[in-house]
Amino acid sequence: MNEEPRTAPPQRPQRVNVPSVVLVNTGDGKGKSTAAFGVAMRSLARDWPVAVVQFIKSDQWRTGEEAVLRRLGADWWSLGDGFSWESDDLDESQRHAVEAWRHTRGLLRDGVHRTVLLDEITYPMNWGWIDTTEVVEAIRGRAETVNVVCTGRDAPQPLTELADTVTEMHKVTHAFDRGIMARRGIDF
Repeated sequence: MNEEPRTAPPQRPQRVNVPSVVLVNTGDGKGKSTAAFGVAMRSLARDWPVAVVQFIKSDQWRTGEEAVLRRLGADWWSLGDGFSWESDDLDESQRHAVEAWRHTRGLLRDGVHRTVLLDEITYPMNWGWIDTTEVVEAIRGRAETVNVVCTGRDAPQPLTELADTVTEMHKVTHAFDRGIMARRGIDF
């Protein structure tokens, strides 16, 4: 494809300044959480307080993102208990998700953190473990300066309708499909 370079800026609506935004990273491709952690690093670089709540990953996992973001000052809660297909007790997994949501409601309401990253929140929403309407209303009613980043596949439509920016990661190919194991420093 041979395209000519732009010679004029794209047409955009008049710009407005808002106190906060909602971002959603969804889709079946790799990079949803990775992109969200990049936003968290940008926030920390601006001396904003950042909170990360992980709805699926357990506090037993040691990831590079957690290590560096904690060093930079992020508050971090891994409140899940792992992948659903590895769970011995999905009722217990649901209790973890409900507790993560209870904690998150306070973060959104209190306004202490300028950026709140809700990693893999779409899964418990889609499984009916936490109520999508309640999540959307809590995000809509958040403290005015709280930016929210949500990640996970199959983001529910009410969440994407609320969001200011929705990015869908699309898988073209993935190393896992060829049996290549997740790599420390690349995948976690």
